[in-house]
Amino acid sequence: MHLAAHFPGVNATTVWADPRSRSQIDFSSFVHLARTAERGKFDFFFLAEGLRLREHNGRIHDLDVVGRPESLTVLNALAALTERLGLAATVNATFNEPYELARRLATLDHLSAGRAAWNVVTSSDAFTGENFRRGGYLDRADLPQALGSARPGGTPYTRAAEFVATAREMWDSWTPGGESRPFAHEGEQFTISGEFTVPRSPQGHPVVIQAGDSGEGREFAASAADIIFTRHGTLEAGRDFYADVKARLAAYGRQPDDLKIMPGVTVVTADTDAEAQERAYEIRRQQVSPQNAILAAEQLWGRDLSAYDPDGPLPDIDPVLDSGLVKGRVLHGDPVGVIARWRAIAEAKGLSLRQTVIETTTRQSFIGSPRTVAAELTAFVDERAADGFILVPHLTPGGLDDFVDRVVPLLQESGAFRSEYSGSTLRSHLGLAEPVWKG
Repeated sequence: MHLAAHFPGVNATTVWADPRSRSQIDFSSFVHLARTAERGKFDFFFLAEGLRLREHNGRIHDLDVVGRPESLTVLNALAALTERLGLAATVNATFNEPYELARRLATLDHLSAGRAAWNVVTSSDAFTGENFRRGGYLDRADLPQALGSARPGGTPYTRAAEFVATAREMWDSWTPGGESRPFAHEGEQFTISGEFTVPRSPQGHPVVIQAGDSGEGREFAASAADIIFTRHGTLEAGRDFYADVKARLAAYGRQPDDLKIMPGVTVVTADTDAEAQERAYEIRRQQVSPQNAILAAEQLWGRDLSAYDPDGPLPDIDPVLDSGLVKGRVLHGDPVGVIARWRAIAEAKGLSLRQTVIETTTRQSFIGSPRTVAAELTAFVDERAADGFILVPHLTPGGLDDFVDRVVPLLQESGAFRSEYSGSTLRSHLGLAEPVWKG
């Protein structure tokens, strides 16, 4: 299986109240988690990205106040302090330009001797776009389309797909032998030409990651990505997703192993399964405090729900769609449908609002003794629900320590996971072939 480490930071997964929690800004935190992942022989270290502080009911969202550094800057520094670990940066294709970003990613790939990866994300919301406007010439109603596509009818994925293709053209403008050739691209989104300044990288191209579960996201991953970062809650859901995405690859002349499916998961271990379950329940209660439960509900209802008791029943009012209460946050699913599901679960299980949020917002979790967790992770891979996992710890920066010390040795013992790195590049870790040069 493949394993990656997600650096916890600006999200609702991190338990900030834990006395072991430290800064997500201080460089020592990044170093600790990266070195732990490399000690565990992980494939790569993964950084998320945020381009604007989110707002909730007219206030800056509390979790965002702590801030989030720029991904590539952090990873360039970590390249000097790690030897084999892949370094994956989340960078937005909507608010960058191909030449500049291709150059920055190629630079990281050289500095790390072939360990760079790019998690391609997109954005269509005008709220984030305001940080990138050159003035007031874009009407707010037109901004999502203008940022997503340079032509009518486009979407953020339209731009992203051409962005990735254009970057690869630039990376291929240098021959494997070190000769530079001019590049020229003319498309719907970009018309650029010139000479790329960075030679072909040690692994050919940086690895491309795509995060998304929608039909459009799956198709984009099948056509252009090396890894898809996803989320699903059960073995059955994972198998369905795995089969669907792998089946799309043939249309693009690709083989099933050309795209690795790696869901984001949480892991909680203890000496016994019962102790791990108790620990996991307490972690979830810390993650979903009474205040956080109300905030989660307000995102769906689009209303100020501060008068409601988080330990009482769900609000008995209808949602206000597109209220603007929450800005800068992606809402997964139709609010009306999600609320209906929440109500059904709450009624069937007799849950309060807070308990319902805990029940419905849990990421795929593996909970138990180290041996139980190792067996369940292996089963997911053996039964083709995943090729590996991106671990999302609840503590910064020591959240992977127990897993690396107690679970990884069992995975290595069973042969499910490597005992040593067999190559030096991220592509070699993932079993991905170096891209064929297209001169």
